[in-house]
Amino acid sequence: QAQLVESGGGLVEAGGSLRLSCVVSGPIFPVNTMSWYRQPPGNERELVALQTSARATKYGDSVRGRFTISRDDQKNTVYLQMTSLKPEDTAVYYCNLQEWRPGSAIGTWGKGTLVTVSS
Repeated sequence: QAQLVESGGGLVEAGGSLRLSCVVSGPIFPVNTMSWYRQPPGNERELVALQTSARATKYGDSVRGRFTISRDDQKNTVYLQMTSLKPEDTAVYYCNLQEWRPGSAIGTWGKGTLVTVSS
């Protein structure tokens, strides 16, 4: 089963930028969706952005126009470029891999990386 490791989180001032990376190790089924979710303190986990293996993308309303998801399948890596960061973007950011196998779907999560945006 694939394993996911996120990196790139940290402390940044409002208006700044960060790029998160998620490296996937292990075999990956070619039909898949890679996503970024986040969980702000005291709140539920929410979708930030996703990109399918066919390169379709979707963004959460609160990040559309500020964040960009991309993936490098040669490196088994998905990125989240975050710009114009706001204090409300503070959260633990999680990477998710969803593999769409015939007859089943397998989801795998990373352990998360903390992003803190100061005002």
